[in-house]
Amino acid sequence: MSLNIVLVEPEIPHNTGAIARTCALTGVSLHLVRPLGFSIDDKHLKRAGLDYWHLVDIHLYDSFDEVLKKNPEGTFYFATTKTNISYDEFQYKDNSFFVFGKETKGLPEDIIKKYKETCIRIPMLDIGRSLNLANSANIIIYEALRQLGFPNLK
Repeated sequence: MSLNIVLVEPEIPHNTGAIARTCALTGVSLHLVRPLGFSIDDKHLKRAGLDYWHLVDIHLYDSFDEVLKKNPEGTFYFATTKTNISYDEFQYKDNSFFVFGKETKGLPEDIIKKYKETCIRIPMLDIGRSLNLANSANIIIYEALRQLGFPNLK
């Protein structure tokens, strides 16, 4: 089983740390696209998840295009508020990649336009705010894990 979370230019160490912890406890790989808004040695990141860091299958990239080139067999889904397709409308499979943008801006508009057929959103009230990045990643990754029968988890 191979599921993957991709964070494109994450800015807040606590969010990345919390997502890293989820990855460590579920066997999900974490892909980080630079520039990062923090050092992966940052004390806040350590507090949020570095005690699990050695258990995380982590990959670093200099661009999102590099992620695509190094994972040509992957199926990519793009989390955004700029679609009407709910995250539970897809049947996820092995080698799925769930892509999230930076906390302050989300995914770049060109990515959303290019991959609009596989953009997904979490339903929420329209009050001008979105769920926290770590919460969003957890909701979506656990739906994929549920669909796959929670492989290797007990």
